[in-house]
Amino acid sequence: MERVCFLLQVRRDRLAEYKERHRQVWPEMLAALSDAGWRNYSLFLRDDGLLVGYLETDDFEEAVRRMAQTDVNRRWQEQMQPFFENLAGRRPDEGLLRLEEIFHLA
Repeated sequence: MERVCFLLQVRRDRLAEYKERHRQVWPEMLAALSDAGWRNYSLFLRDDGLLVGYLETDDFEEAVRRMAQTDVNRRWQEQMQPFFENLAGRRPDEGLLRLEEIFHLA
C-alpha cells in the first residue's frame, strides 16, 4: 500500500467556494474515486490556500490513470481548474506536487 501526500495552491479569492464544492462532491465522483482505488482520501486547506491531500492506494500511478479515464473526472477537473494557481495549463489532477514520505509510525 502507498500513502500519498500532495500539495496544490487554491486561489485565496476562491477559498469559500472551493470548500462549499467539497461539501457537495458528486456521488458519481465519490464512486469513481473508490472504484479507482483511492482510499482514506482527505483534503486539508490552510487559510492562505495551501491544499494538502492525503490518500492510500495500492498503486498511485494506476489510481490516477484509472481516474483520468473517467468522464466524471474530466468534468470535475474542468470545473475545479479555475480554483487553483500555478497549473500552467494542466488539470488539477495533473498538477499535484507529491511529497516524499520520510517517516511513518505504524
